[in-house]
Amino acid sequence: MNAQNITAQNVTVIGLGQMGAALADAFLSAGHRTTVWNRTPGKADALVARGAVRAASVAEAVEASELVVVCVLDHPAVRELLAPVTESLRGRVLVNLTSGSPEQARAEAEWAARHGIGYLDGGIMTTPPGIGDSGNMILYAGSPALFAEHRATLAVLGDPVDLGADAGLASLYDAGLLGLMWSVFGGWLHATALAGADGVAAGEFTALANRWLKTVSWFLGTYAEQIDAGEYPGSDATIDVQVATIGHLIEAGEARGIDGRLPRLHLELMREAVAAGHGGDSYARLIEAFRGK
Repeated sequence: MNAQNITAQNVTVIGLGQMGAALADAFLSAGHRTTVWNRTPGKADALVARGAVRAASVAEAVEASELVVVCVLDHPAVRELLAPVTESLRGRVLVNLTSGSPEQARAEAEWAARHGIGYLDGGIMTTPPGIGDSGNMILYAGSPALFAEHRATLAVLGDPVDLGADAGLASLYDAGLLGLMWSVFGGWLHATALAGADGVAAGEFTALANRWLKTVSWFLGTYAEQIDAGEYPGSDATIDVQVATIGHLIEAGEARGIDGRLPRLHLELMREAVAAGHGGDSYARLIEAFRGK
């Protein structure tokens, strides 16, 4: 018997969409005894062929394992499926990897606590093909004791990151990190279109863009310290200077027929800061605009 089998745990996965199926597959690959349920039973066929146990009902799925993972469309769907089996869940650990808001996660945690159900809320920071890769994060929030107890099992899905006892933090981080991703995508697409207008291939430009992002990450660390301190010294580059620089970006885009809405938004925020007397501050000062101050 290998080490994986020695520590094998009974795990249930409820919901076998692309992500749920990937979660169940990772548990199976790690040697965990995996029970699966899906509203459409046929979606379990491939997993059952690999050794998973197909549950005939949600109740049967829950009763098969001490650790129950649910990954469905949304939080109302979670409650619809699990409310009828509340008593069966009592004393077990529910790991909710369904996307939702921090408020929904906290409500689910309160519901679980009222019924004696252990609860962890999660945010999956990858797509289904990335499940099982320790280089990808999965965020967890809720009972630190439960997280520690089941960390090794959850680690087969990806690098488990503990955000602490507030069950809403995984969803909060998830939303914020996705917002960061979309902003980076938007900036990269705009820049790639700009360079491409002069015949630069996307791959060629992106090689330098990836190198530049390492420098940008250094700025983020510096600016985070300023934000936490509430002070924004413009010792690296002031907003005044960046207003002039972003003008060059907008002009270059206009000359090439590139949509300039994204850089104009940044320019608008910077001009507002300058008008308020903060032109000599760093770019981090713009957090106050997002805070509505």
